[in-house]
Amino acid sequence: MLRPQWMSGERFRKVWQFLAVTVLALVVSLGSERLGWLQDYENIFYDYWHQIAGKRRDAQHAAVIAVDDDTLLQYKDDPLAFWQPIFAVAMQNLTDAGVKSIGLDFIYAVSAEAWLRKLKLPDSEVSRNYDAPFRGQLAQGNKILIAQLVETSQGDMEVMGPPPEHLLMMPNGAHDTGIANHFPDNDKLVRTFYPVVIPDKEFPGVGLAMQLALRATGGDSHADGWTFAGESFSRQRERRRIGFVGPPGSMLTVSMHRLLKADALDDPEVKKLKGRSVIIAPNNIGTSDRHFSPYSRVLPGFDNEPMTGGEIHANAIETIMSGIYPRALSHWVAWPGLVLVLVFVVTLFLRMHPAAGLGVGLAFSGAVLIPAFALFQKDLLLTVAPFHVALATAYLATLALRLTGEERQRAQLKSMFGQYVSDVVVDKIIADGQRPNLSGEKLEVTVLFSDIRNFTTISEKLDAEEVVEMLNAYFGLTCEPILEQGGMVNKFIGDAVMAVFGSPVHYDDHARRAVLAAQGMAREAEGFKAWMKQRFPDRGLPEFAIGIGVHTGPAVMGDIGSVKRREFTAIGDTVNAASRLEGVTKELGCVIAASAAAITAAGGGIRTGRQQVVHVKGKAEPIEVFEVLSD
Repeated sequence: MLRPQWMSGERFRKVWQFLAVTVLALVVSLGSERLGWLQDYENIFYDYWHQIAGKRRDAQHAAVIAVDDDTLLQYKDDPLAFWQPIFAVAMQNLTDAGVKSIGLDFIYAVSAEAWLRKLKLPDSEVSRNYDAPFRGQLAQGNKILIAQLVETSQGDMEVMGPPPEHLLMMPNGAHDTGIANHFPDNDKLVRTFYPVVIPDKEFPGVGLAMQLALRATGGDSHADGWTFAGESFSRQRERRRIGFVGPPGSMLTVSMHRLLKADALDDPEVKKLKGRSVIIAPNNIGTSDRHFSPYSRVLPGFDNEPMTGGEIHANAIETIMSGIYPRALSHWVAWPGLVLVLVFVVTLFLRMHPAAGLGVGLAFSGAVLIPAFALFQKDLLLTVAPFHVALATAYLATLALRLTGEERQRAQLKSMFGQYVSDVVVDKIIADGQRPNLSGEKLEVTVLFSDIRNFTTISEKLDAEEVVEMLNAYFGLTCEPILEQGGMVNKFIGDAVMAVFGSPVHYDDHARRAVLAAQGMAREAEGFKAWMKQRFPDRGLPEFAIGIGVHTGPAVMGDIGSVKRREFTAIGDTVNAASRLEGVTKELGCVIAASAAAITAAGGGIRTGRQQVVHVKGKAEPIEVFEVLSD
């Protein structure tokens, strides 16, 4: 299949890398989310949002009647198992205060009267009618007693409910009970509830919170479904998030001992209960009915106090009646947002150094938390985990590409150019994605030639080993300015150095770089004089000096040579002219001679001295030459 011109070569490879990384990150992220693998991680942020937000609103539909330490002290001589008459007084006062439904979050396997009969005490009015006030309250129809699902030693689930004599007094019998189990997540935190625990209509399997909401609104617990605040609930076992109004203590809570006073209905706190569904629940120092909630995860500077079971139920009632609870943001909004972030970040990952890419990834991972929390304040959930997983996957994928493709490419380029260009140049070749055309191409470049003055005389006065030592020391110093300016040390020809600027990496300012490199070489050569005098004293050597020629023009760049010996080099008239200009430095009596073409291309700021028009061997047209002065 033919590809369009704009998709050829390196660009085609980068486009496919981009698509591969982006698609892989999306598949891993969204796939992990759909499979539920990210839920525990997502819960961390979900809990933190609750803690940071603090109290979110006042409850309007639910409240807790706390059997607290004050209440226990008031009736410290009465065993809790025999509190039915006390509960009856509280229930009557709640009804008189305008409460719509009442739940009792205490479970009795046996009634007080049955227990008294079991003791075979003498028959009396008290033993026969001890629970009568309580039974009378149950008969009114707006009361819900709790039942519990318990697991037997054989692993079976059974329901432990109120005693039969209490169920007989309730208008709907066992269907006036609500299952009060809490169903924590894997990390033992309660974030959700089941409106219906057991869907079978014939079985009393509706949850406590739903039962109280139904009694408050006159609903039928046998129906196939219900609607509250515009939200539909089907008779299915499905989790619903609890819309917590705030951390422990945020729910309207009234101590039961206030309800038991003669003037209870005049109490301002009791008056606030009008129109609500309430739960009478333990909240004393010794109760075990405390559970971890989203507010229990440890966050520096915040409390991690557990929440009482009664308050969790009250929050569930509030959720049902108000319809306010955290809802997942639509996939049609969240997923396009994820795609846009990935497109931008993957583009950066493929262009940036891995360390910089890691910083970008961490920055975006942190940045996504801002809209996530802002949306949580509006009861919308932007899942953070898919973003983090996608960013991590994209980063690791691009890192793998670098370690495989780019590092292999780097090794190839280093083997080809490593001796002649700096690592920075190799990095730029890879980053630009424009590998040199080894088959040959004509480019505008700047060529620099340099050699040592009187090298023949010097070499005659030194041993062969000393000549090699001197050249290695000299080349080690004078090649550095070339590499620093992004040039390619193309070849050494005896004592001469040929360098090319503008290939294999193109720089728009290649002429200026060449001139600056020449000035740097001149400074290094000046310092090398002292080395020569110290290393070879009393040898009668001429004073060390160099000449440098610089010329800008077109040249053919390519991989040239035989099967056994090839090199990437420049050929053409520009190369010859630069070589000739190096010889012109003797005529001008200067160190650096640059053509007018090189000076013009280098731009302003280059200090020049003498100027001369010269004819160089091999060129018909004369060349205007300038002496370049060192800074």
